[in-house]
Amino acid sequence: MSTATATRHTNTDIGKPKTVARNRARWTSARTYISVVIILIWCLAPSYWMIVTAFRDVGYTFDSTPYPTHITLDNFVTAFSTDRGNHFGRALGNSMIVGTCTTVIALLFGVFASYALARLKFSGKYLVLGFILGASMFPGVALVTPLFQLFTDINWIGTYQALIIPSISFALPLTVYTLTSFFREMPWELEEAARIDGCTQGQAFRKVIMPLAAPAVFTTAILAFISSWNEFLIASQLSNDHTQTVTVAIASFAGAQPHQEPYTAVMAAATIVTIPLVIMVLVFQRKIVAGLTSGAVK
Repeated sequence: MSTATATRHTNTDIGKPKTVARNRARWTSARTYISVVIILIWCLAPSYWMIVTAFRDVGYTFDSTPYPTHITLDNFVTAFSTDRGNHFGRALGNSMIVGTCTTVIALLFGVFASYALARLKFSGKYLVLGFILGASMFPGVALVTPLFQLFTDINWIGTYQALIIPSISFALPLTVYTLTSFFREMPWELEEAARIDGCTQGQAFRKVIMPLAAPAVFTTAILAFISSWNEFLIASQLSNDHTQTVTVAIASFAGAQPHQEPYTAVMAAATIVTIPLVIMVLVFQRKIVAGLTSGAVK
């Protein structure tokens, strides 16, 4: 009998650590999901309220009902209407032109610059990289006055190049710094193997390095495009009625009455502006995740 009792106690003692470990794993998993839900609510709540207000009738702008009520599409019609001087449709095209040109040029120069900083050995390389990183931290408000003076002297105020060039100065450091870290983690053996097989350095870069760097390039391109798409400060000073971007156009919306803020029309326009960014992220989400995690995987 004592032997059976001892065996029962032994089995109980062995089972306790497994039960504790199982409960701990469940609590860790539950805590993770709870944290994810809290973060999602915290981040998406403003966007949700923006969409709710965009579809709400003007007379119920300040209605605090947490779900959509008095739904209408008039706010989207108002956003595109030019009767009150709101040229939102033209501003969308301007932002697309500025964002696309900024992204393409920043990637064109950023890919080669980051490859050189990561692969080539030359004096002052880390000093150059430090200057690039410092340029990305420079406050944009300090550049408004000199840029305005410079572009006024050369008659560039209100032109596309006056919006694209400053945007490149902000997107290019981000591009170079991001891609330099990726190229630095890429093994040299891949390029050397291509050179042994008869490729020139340019061919090895084009046929071997660039396909492997595609996830990082896609990620950097989307970040650069979003940065240019959302830029407001410099665009508000260097554009005119024909070249203003969507951020400037939304800030210039006029209401039906003087000194009246058209909140619902603004929310409708903001919802429309968000759609291209969401589409880009959904289409290239695998590339984005691969680019963001490639350094850790390698």
